[in-house]
Amino acid sequence: MDLSTRYLGLTLTCPLVASASPLALDVGNIRKMEDFGAGAVVLPSIFQEDIENEIDEMERLGNEGNSEALSYFPAGLTENVGPQNYLDLIRRARAAVDIPVIASLNGTTPAGWIDYARQIEQAGAHALELNVYYLPTDLVSSGAEVESRYVEILTEVKKAVSLPVAMKLSPYFSSPGHMIQTLDTAGADGVVLFNRFYQPDIDLEELTLLRDLKLSTRGEIRLPLLWIAALSGKLKGSIAASSGVQTAAEVIKYLFVGADVVMTTSALMRHGVEYLKVLKDGLVADLTAREAGSVAEIRGGLSRSAVSDIAAYDRVNYIRILRGGLHAAQ
Repeated sequence: MDLSTRYLGLTLTCPLVASASPLALDVGNIRKMEDFGAGAVVLPSIFQEDIENEIDEMERLGNEGNSEALSYFPAGLTENVGPQNYLDLIRRARAAVDIPVIASLNGTTPAGWIDYARQIEQAGAHALELNVYYLPTDLVSSGAEVESRYVEILTEVKKAVSLPVAMKLSPYFSSPGHMIQTLDTAGADGVVLFNRFYQPDIDLEELTLLRDLKLSTRGEIRLPLLWIAALSGKLKGSIAASSGVQTAAEVIKYLFVGADVVMTTSALMRHGVEYLKVLKDGLVADLTAREAGSVAEIRGGLSRSAVSDIAAYDRVNYIRILRGGLHAAQ
């Protein structure tokens, strides 16, 4: 069975990718991910504000001459503030596994995006995922300004590094398809669809905001499924499917609509990194049952451009679904 695929110009032995999560902070886990079938691993995001806050705090303590406060930090920490620990993780992961190691970066300023991207490249990452986590809740930025920000970040990073760059995107653009094509034209080597933004909840007993992040469920597959199906065959770059992968069935669905790779974090957080083998075995079993000899044989088979029932992806199907639901209720 040929499970190989291409992503960001890299050859992967399997389309399953362990996406960014705390699990990949441990090189032992990264080794297990490779052993259990991952074709690549995305390291957790490095956040510019975390680095700079850490540096600012160390500088403040040093400027105040507060040697007692500094003594509470582990020995050698002052040499490791900034991105050094993350860069070391890249190096150690590269040395530990043969699969591609993809770094993830969340910046806040143009200089930060560029500087950290260069350091990530120098540390040896195979590729870089730009996690542009930006919610314009100030109600001031226009849609055009938000989109321009994404394009500018991509353009500047691409000028600064030579490694492949993927854009991890949310679905909240006014025209996601057009935005993704714009980024593709601007030089994105791939897109990850979709990022799950943090959304607060409210504790009614304490009347406080809940700062938690819920793991995805399989019902969340439908939105990325729709857009990947629409974009399949229309981009120069790669497409990574993300969100809602709990079983091999979601992996296969994503491949059928045209994804080059399928990413998962929630399933591994729930079941452990060994669950990658369950997903891989399920993929192999499904391909065998379909008498397919490779992933390539099914990829894109149910994309929007490949099916005769295009209405299934468009508005007319909305009407049919509503009518069908009404009849079922009666």
